[in-house]
Parts: sequence; C-alpha cells; structure tokens
Amino acid sequence: STFVTVMENKIIFEGFTSSHKKDFVNINIQWLEKLFKVEPHDVEVLEGCEENIINKGGYIFIGKLKDTVVATIAFMKVDEGVYECGKMAVIPELQGQSIGQEILKFGLKFGKEQCWKKVLIYTCVCLKNALHIYKKFGFMEVELEKDNPYERADMKLELDI
Repeated sequence: STFVTVMENKIIFEGFTSSHKKDFVNINIQWLEKLFKVEPHDVEVLEGCEENIINKGGYIFIGKLKDTVVATIAFMKVDEGVYECGKMAVIPELQGQSIGQEILKFGLKFGKEQCWKKVLIYTCVCLKNALHIYKKFGFMEVELEKDNPYERADMKLELDI
C-alpha cells in the first residue's frame, strides 16, 4: 500500500550514539570536500565529536532512512542557553529534497523544548541554498567576530528561540 511506502521513506531523527560516529565524520567530510577544503579544526571536531561536542554539553542528531544515516546536525554549547548549529549535512544523493530543513526543524524544536535562548550559525555567503533556509527559519545576520573559528565563514547568523 502507499502508506507503507511513505513510512519506509520516512526519515527518523535520533540522538547520536558512538555507532553513528563513522557516518557522522564521513558525511561531513564529504560535504566539506565538495564545497571547501577540510580545515584541521573540522577534522578535530568531527573525529573527537563526543569529547568536543557532546561531553561539553552539546548535541548531535542524525537522520536515518531505513538503516542508513542520511543527514547530520550538531549543536555545540557556547554558553548557558546558547548553541552553535553546525555539521549540518545530507548525503549527496538525497540533497535538494528538504532533508536539511527537516533536520534543522527537528533540532530547533528540541532546542525550544530545552528552553535554549539563542542559536548561532557561522556560514558562507556563497551557500545560497543554506542561507535561504536559515532566513526562512528566522535567522538574522549579526556581526561576525574577527577571531571566529572557521576560515571559510564570512557570515554569522543568530536566531532567538
């Protein structure tokens, strides 16, 4: 039946476990290689995602289609109630199907439930599709600090939630 097909193609979002680490690293490296260069900071954060994100009060979510990890997102704790959203990536063969929007929506809903105050995103003006999505969700451009952690970032966005 049609219902079964729809259910089979439904993406399930869940919290990160160490069994997701390889996929989390690979999907993000793949995305970075396609658009930029992989910076040492990226590898450090990705490879040490448990120590660098989760153990510091952050969260990682993954999107699964059947048993395959197809999307990732992370929220790194910056301050009490303030999180930086990053590591948002979708496998190449499923890009352009609103999966990025779905996982962002899932993460922001989680943040609201946790009473976060603010979500930050460091991004690049060149990422037109991503910017469109962020603005659609209500993110506003704020001043980018000079010592931000990413070489490729030329824009900072904020969302009060």
